[in-house]
Amino acid sequence: MNKHTALFSEKNEKVNQEKQQIREQISDLKKHISPFQILQESEKVFERIELMPEFQSYNTVLMYWSTDDELPTHEIVKKWSKTKVILLPSVSGENLTLKKFSSEEQLRRGQLGIWEPETNENYKGIVDLVIVPGIAFDLAGNRLGRGKGYYDRFFSELKIPKWGVAFDFQLLPIIPVSENDIKMNKVFTASKLIES
Repeated sequence: MNKHTALFSEKNEKVNQEKQQIREQISDLKKHISPFQILQESEKVFERIELMPEFQSYNTVLMYWSTDDELPTHEIVKKWSKTKVILLPSVSGENLTLKKFSSEEQLRRGQLGIWEPETNENYKGIVDLVIVPGIAFDLAGNRLGRGKGYYDRFFSELKIPKWGVAFDFQLLPIIPVSENDIKMNKVFTASKLIES
């Protein structure tokens, strides 16, 4: 291993340790958020998104079916699936595939325990917008995920608008980034809109 490679490896290890510390801090904060605050912040975030002219004009939106520790999306997915094509991510091996949401009844638990549409048909068409969760975001639009890299690999192949959504406490002044991390174009919280 040459000196340059060793330094790069050492830097990467430091970044990964810092990321893990943030994941643990955010996880602790999530334990203290009340059901009322969860609902209130979610409503504010998605009201702001719904008022965006871009969102109103987009036909096909990749969203996510929220888990217990994410900004809730179940109602917004169901609402907009009546007038737009709403896609949900499905984990297939190391990659994300996209599947069309049709109803809550046809969701099943996927590879990582996340609910996804129960269909063998992967969506291959145009995606106008991605609305993506994260563990944390920063003021420059950087995103910290769970560490598996699914979204970053997916984003690296597609040049589409990426909007991050989060609770207020998930927006930090700065987060550590690796060279493969993909920035968001906008980040929405209940009290802030970051555009990068």
